[in-house]
Amino acid sequence: MKSAKRIKIAVAGVLLQVALGAIYAWSVFKAPLAQTFHWSVSQVTLTFTIAIFTLGISAFLGGLWLKRSTPRRVAMTGAILYGIGLFLSSFSNLGIGWLYLCFGLIGGGGLGLAYIVPISVIVRWFPDRMGLMSGVAVGGFGVGALIMAPVATKLIANVGVLSTFAIVGVILLIVATASAYFMENPPASSLSNTGTQIMQAAPGDNDFTLAGAVTTWQFWVLWLLLFLNSSAGIAIISQEVPVFQELGKASVALAASMVGIVSIGNALGRSAWAYVSDHIGRKLTFLVIFLIQAILFWFLPSFSTATMITVLIFIILMCYGGGFGTMPSFVADYFGRTNVGAIYGLMLTAWGCASAFGPLLIAHLREVSGTYNGGLRILALIMGGSILLPLVLKAPVRSKTSTIKV
Repeated sequence: MKSAKRIKIAVAGVLLQVALGAIYAWSVFKAPLAQTFHWSVSQVTLTFTIAIFTLGISAFLGGLWLKRSTPRRVAMTGAILYGIGLFLSSFSNLGIGWLYLCFGLIGGGGLGLAYIVPISVIVRWFPDRMGLMSGVAVGGFGVGALIMAPVATKLIANVGVLSTFAIVGVILLIVATASAYFMENPPASSLSNTGTQIMQAAPGDNDFTLAGAVTTWQFWVLWLLLFLNSSAGIAIISQEVPVFQELGKASVALAASMVGIVSIGNALGRSAWAYVSDHIGRKLTFLVIFLIQAILFWFLPSFSTATMITVLIFIILMCYGGGFGTMPSFVADYFGRTNVGAIYGLMLTAWGCASAFGPLLIAHLREVSGTYNGGLRILALIMGGSILLPLVLKAPVRSKTSTIKV
C-alpha cells in the first residue's frame, strides 16, 4: 500500500511538472506577439526572462514556506497563480507591461511555488532511488513543451495568440491544480515494500540548515554550476523557433514541431543524467555535461540541415535538463535531505539569474550581428570554461553550527 501511494504521488508530481513545463513552449508565442503588436525581439524575449527570474525567486520562497505549511497548500497556490497568469495574458492588447505582469510576474511566481514541491516531496518518498527519482520529478517539466508547442501553434493559427493564452491558461489551471492536490510528505516513519526506510520527517543529525548551507563555498559553486548550465540551455530554448528557421531554413510549422521534438531531450536528460549520476557521481556527470555542450555549441552554426540541427539541440537540451535532474541529489548529498526544499529553492535563483543572462545575451548578439553564429560560439566557450568547476568540488564539512540536532 505504501509503495502504491508513493508511486501515485510520483505520478501526480510528474503531471504537475508537465503542466508547469508548458512555459518552455514560449518561443512559439514570440513571433505572433511581435507581429501582432509590433514589439521587438528583445521586448518579447524579456517576458520569458521575467518569468524564469521570478520562478527562481518564488521557488526559494516556496521552499521556505514548505517548512511552515503543507506541500499541497504551496503547490495548489502556485498552480492557481500560474494558470491565472497565463489566462490574464490574453488581455495583453493593453500593452507589453501587462504581459510582463501577468505572464512574467504572476505566472512565473506561481510556477516557482509549484515547481519546488514535487522535487522536495518525491526525494523524501524515494531515498532509495534519490538520483533517478529527482530526475523523474523534474522530467515532466521538459515534456510540457512537447505537448504545448504543437497545440499552441495550431490554436494561434485558428484563434489568435491572445485567445490561445486564455484557452491554455484554463487548461493548465485545471491540470496543475488537480495534480497539486496529491502533494504530501511521507509520514514520520514508514517502510516501502522493498524494505527501504522512507526518510524521516524529523530532521537528521547531520543535515545542514539553510543558513548553514549558504555559509559553505560548496553551495555557491553548486549555484554557479546550475547558473552556467542553465544560461546555455535557456538561451537556446528562448530562441528555438528563430534558430530553426535561420540555421535550418525551417517553416514556422516545422520549427514548432522541432521545438516539440527537442523538448523530449530536455525531459529525457533530466531522468537519464540523474540516473547516470547515481553510478558515476554528480561531479563527473556535470563535467561530461559541460564538455558535450562546449563541443556541440561550437559546431552548431556549421550545420544547415533541419535534421542535424534538431539532433544537436536535442542533445544540448538533454544536458540542460540533466543539470536540473542531477542538482537536487547533489544538494541532498552535500547538505542532507531534511531542508532540501529550502536549500534547493534558494539555489534555483541561479536559474532565474540565468534567464536574465542567456536569453538576453543571445538575443542581443543576434540583433547586433544579424546571425546566431557568434552567440552560439560564445556559449561554447562558457561551457568549456565551466568544466573546471566540478573538479574543485568536495563535500562540505558538517559542524554543529551548520547542522540540525534532534
